[in-house]
Amino acid sequence: MSAILRLFRIDHGPRIDAERVYLRLPRLADHKPWAQLRAASRGYLTPWEPSWPADDLTRTAFRQRLAAYARELEAGEAFPFFVFRKDDDAIVGGVRLFNIRRGVSQTGVMGYWSGQAHAGQGYTTEAVKAVIDFAFGPLGLHRLEAACMPHNVRSADLLSRCGFSEEGYARAYLKINGEWRDHRLFGLIAPS
Repeated sequence: MSAILRLFRIDHGPRIDAERVYLRLPRLADHKPWAQLRAASRGYLTPWEPSWPADDLTRTAFRQRLAAYARELEAGEAFPFFVFRKDDDAIVGGVRLFNIRRGVSQTGVMGYWSGQAHAGQGYTTEAVKAVIDFAFGPLGLHRLEAACMPHNVRSADLLSRCGFSEEGYARAYLKINGEWRDHRLFGLIAPS
């Protein structure tokens, strides 16, 4: 079955479990709670993310997002996960493993976000650690990379807690909230 069809099915995988959260691929039925969480967290998230299109939270845009995720998944280039709290199945954020490169590098890039109401509660740390295990286990990757802006201390601390080491600094690395921003670069190698 194609990845596009899997994203629209009710039971699809992979599902990754951590202590208080679980991660799974997004579904069309996730649109409303995802959009509500993102809307409530807009001011909290926009300083750290690419500019949001005007229609970003619409069902049509979400459907397009799922189709893009499905193409990446089908090509083996990305795994987009939504993070849910086990207690009540509420969506609390997301972790995306993307730019997966095979061959001699066996590398992927990790990005993540948390809804403002759920920030600072350890959910994202649990989710990132679970995706690290997935990347180095079933996916067989050798290296993970991540980046954050220099003044995003919480994100840098999260990466350090998850085992990443700071490896460098990239000027004008990503266009965030409409401007090219410098980033601290982090890496993590699979255990031997």
